Amino acid sequence: MKSKIKHYMKEILFFAVLTIILANAISLYKSQDLSQKPLDIQNFKLIDHQEYKIPDKKPIMIHFWATWCPVCKVEASNIDYIAKHFNVVTIAVNSKNNADIQKYMQKNHYSFKVVNDNNGMLSSKFHIAGFPTTFIYGKNKKLLFSDVGYTSTLSLYLKMWWASLSK
Repeated sequence: MKSKIKHYMKEILFFAVLTIILANAISLYKSQDLSQKPLDIQNFKLIDHQEYKIPDKKPIMIHFWATWCPVCKVEASNIDYIAKHFNVVTIAVNSKNNADIQKYMQKNHYSFKVVNDNNGMLSSKFHIAGFPTTFIYGKNKKLLFSDVGYTSTLSLYLKMWWASLSK
């Protein structure tokens, strides 16, 4: 019985490692066409009509998502956690109007900053082809990381921590 449990544990571990490798390979492939330019945006208008100024000499995460995206819904709590510890701006694409996005945020108890990209201008500027898509910029606003698809809280936290160490 114990050997069967060991065997199944090895199988599960192998499958988990293989899944992580495959997910990262797919993300790397999908992120090839994303904009690699340094962040040249100085501020964003949030759905609550406030202006959010990109902080100088601090890393920032720009996260593209949509209220209708199933993977985005699973990842949203990760983004909310990271936003409590680092500078994060999220961009809701084709997600109706500001009031609808605010209802979605309230219903799910999320507090991250949101920009409504209902006309797709920002997603076009960043060459977004899939959701969710995440960009992490260093203190000098140069792109350090980009991910397409689900990203774990640990991965996002480590990338933002690394970005905070960058020059």
